[in-house]
Amino acid sequence: MDNTTYIALSRIDTLTRALDVTANNLANASTDGFKASRQLFSQYVVKQKEPNTVAGGKEEAYTQDQATYQDHLQGQMRTTGNQTDFAINGEGYFAVRTTQGIRLTRNGQFHRRMDGTIVDGSGNPVLDRQNQNLVIRLEDDILSVSSDGTISTQNGAIGTIGLVTVDNVNTLTPEGAYLLKPSTQTHEVMRKEIRQGMLESSNVNAVGETTRMVEIQRDYDLTFQLIQTESTRQQTAIDKITADPSSSS
Repeated sequence: MDNTTYIALSRIDTLTRALDVTANNLANASTDGFKASRQLFSQYVVKQKEPNTVAGGKEEAYTQDQATYQDHLQGQMRTTGNQTDFAINGEGYFAVRTTQGIRLTRNGQFHRRMDGTIVDGSGNPVLDRQNQNLVIRLEDDILSVSSDGTISTQNGAIGTIGLVTVDNVNTLTPEGAYLLKPSTQTHEVMRKEIRQGMLESSNVNAVGETTRMVEIQRDYDLTFQLIQTESTRQQTAIDKITADPSSSS
């Protein structure tokens, strides 16, 4: 296998990863609070020494999948009218308590359990400003939330929804479709804007991601054809040499 094939295979590897990322984005185009993933590619250059030279030689550029990051651009808001649906306008994340620890999310599609605890779609309790579970008294049946997260019922204010962030959102690690694991200390958002009866949609542009997938697939097919052509060329050369040993002299 020569260097041309190695270079093409490095491209195939990164395209395979790009296809997986794009497919996951498309699969979650309708997931509330989902943030699209993006890839960073780079080239690493290998300098090849030419025969009978001390230094110099030609350079070969290989494709490298450097990193995958999330696009934290805010998605569009849509009205649902549900009392326990909340959307964040601006920065910040809701905090929920999971079996693996506290996680962050932009998906504010919550509901009220039989014991009054406010939970997300997976049953994880939503936390208040003191990192305590948000619990609505069973006798309270009217729920309103102000823009700063203060929760009130017909019997008065009962708590405040916690809204936190981290210094660098690129350090958040996705877990599943809408949870994010913080690797650094979280802190409370000072300027809060929570909208009740609304949800933040996924920020995935389905048309753009579909176009991207077609481009990746086309690039993949062309690169794979190059590998096949190069393999055929090498095999043909080997067959000729094997059939006529004198041609190698």
